[in-house]
Amino acid sequence: MTEPAAATTTKTAPAGPTGVFRIWRALRHRNFRLFFGGQSISLIGTWMTRIATSWLVYKLTSSPLLLGVVGFAGQIPTFLIAPFAGVWVDRLDRRRVLVVTQVLAMLQSLALAVLTLSGYINIYEIIALSAFQGLINAFDMPGRQAFLVQMVEDKRDLGNAIALNSSMVNMARLIGPSLAGGVIALFGTGYCFLVDGLSYLAVIASLLAMRVKPVVIPDTAAPMFEQLKEGWEYVAKSTPIRTILSLFAIINLMGWPFTVLMPVFALKILHGGAHTLGFLMGAVGVGALISAYSLAVRPNVRGLLKMIPISSGIFGLALIVFGVSKIFWVSVLILLFCGFGMMQQMAASNTIIQTIVEEDKRGRVMSYYTAAFVGMAPFGSLLAGTLAASFGAASTVIVSGVCCLAGALWFATQMKAVRKAMRPIYVDLGIVPPAVNAVLQDSGGS
Repeated sequence: MTEPAAATTTKTAPAGPTGVFRIWRALRHRNFRLFFGGQSISLIGTWMTRIATSWLVYKLTSSPLLLGVVGFAGQIPTFLIAPFAGVWVDRLDRRRVLVVTQVLAMLQSLALAVLTLSGYINIYEIIALSAFQGLINAFDMPGRQAFLVQMVEDKRDLGNAIALNSSMVNMARLIGPSLAGGVIALFGTGYCFLVDGLSYLAVIASLLAMRVKPVVIPDTAAPMFEQLKEGWEYVAKSTPIRTILSLFAIINLMGWPFTVLMPVFALKILHGGAHTLGFLMGAVGVGALISAYSLAVRPNVRGLLKMIPISSGIFGLALIVFGVSKIFWVSVLILLFCGFGMMQQMAASNTIIQTIVEEDKRGRVMSYYTAAFVGMAPFGSLLAGTLAASFGAASTVIVSGVCCLAGALWFATQMKAVRKAMRPIYVDLGIVPPAVNAVLQDSGGS
């Protein structure tokens, strides 16, 4: 069996920054700095497109169901194709994969811009282009997750890099919707798509400017389905990965799709407009940004496992209260907790999996992470849209919160088995010294 890639590096790498500089320590790696800068710009455009798409669909159709259909179309290709894409990610140069996916994503956004600005856009074209973006994401997301370890040479900084990446995503979540609200109000949705298309140039340039050490790609004669089966069996037999991905799938099936109903809350429940939608999504971003900061200051992954059920429970409770609220400032306040819980659960899951996974299976495991993250959301979007059309958006979000809370309670019952399986890996990586491990075994901690 292949040793986890981080083992040797973790034990021999020199000490990193301490104190207040710890939060930025992953940025001392040149490749990650380039990625962080380029992706920060691109993600603002991505969030502008997400808001503009939801706004455009609802303005064209006034249908919560079609909001769910568009979300389904944009994410179902990822669910179906990501496991196969993960095999290719383990076989190909990951940077080249990302350059290709970013170029294709840029073309997709520019196509949306041309159709919208010319006045020829309709719901069928939005669905088709959303499905195309889902196909791109099936390769981009596992490739991006697997490539992260190549950008951060000192694997002790991996958790910090994931936290900074989360902070970048959520800073964009804060800035992007606010910009989108203003751009939509002043110029229309088409210019949001145009800005997004141009923003991809930044991340493409950052990828091309990197100096990446070549990775030895195994010259395997094994057919794709055999490698696919190997990846699935690895996930199924690993108690920590299997359990974490199961809860992750539940949260993304039942919890995450609340965002597709935001236009309904902004217009119908809170009686606002595009700026109201921007404030609501911005509040989610602020909460997630606070969550990412709390993760970035952590010295290592020890103690992170317990945050998964805690943050999932916070997310579920916040969704229930948000569904009940009819007051704008209360809704904004509650969405801070939604963003915090959602991001803490997602980033903690990502960090632990990236830490314990074996390197030769990283692409395939992260493809299942992608399937659980993006792939479950289409079913959730379709379900949320259907329930909202029948019972109302508020009742749908309340039910979603109850399901997330139930998932958190289930995960808490699995913690003992997960800790037992993770502890030998942490000892091997040097995260938990053997002497501390003996104490933890006696106390049942992690």
